[in-house]
Amino acid sequence: MVQPIYKVWFMKYKDPWYKLTKEEQGKLMAQVEASLKSVGAEIVAFCVTLWASEEWMGWGVEKYPNIEAVQQHAMTLFNINWFEYIESKTYLGTEMPQM
Repeated sequence: MVQPIYKVWFMKYKDPWYKLTKEEQGKLMAQVEASLKSVGAEIVAFCVTLWASEEWMGWGVEKYPNIEAVQQHAMTLFNINWFEYIESKTYLGTEMPQM
């Protein structure tokens, strides 16, 4: 059965991010957004937590149509060297059936 996959992520920038120009940062962010769109994913929530967390700068939830979309997006992140700039922790899951 194909069902949507949800990805919860926590992130913070690494030092190399701050060495990029604002233009370079914007270009990377645009590539991430384009990748999400190309696999049919949507951003459910994107939250800033600077005021509430010393460990993470933000967290979010993304909804993917299937596991293949998650994997395809992950490969794009790898190919654009996203993890050189971002430290993250992620969890995948599916909707819990209503009781």
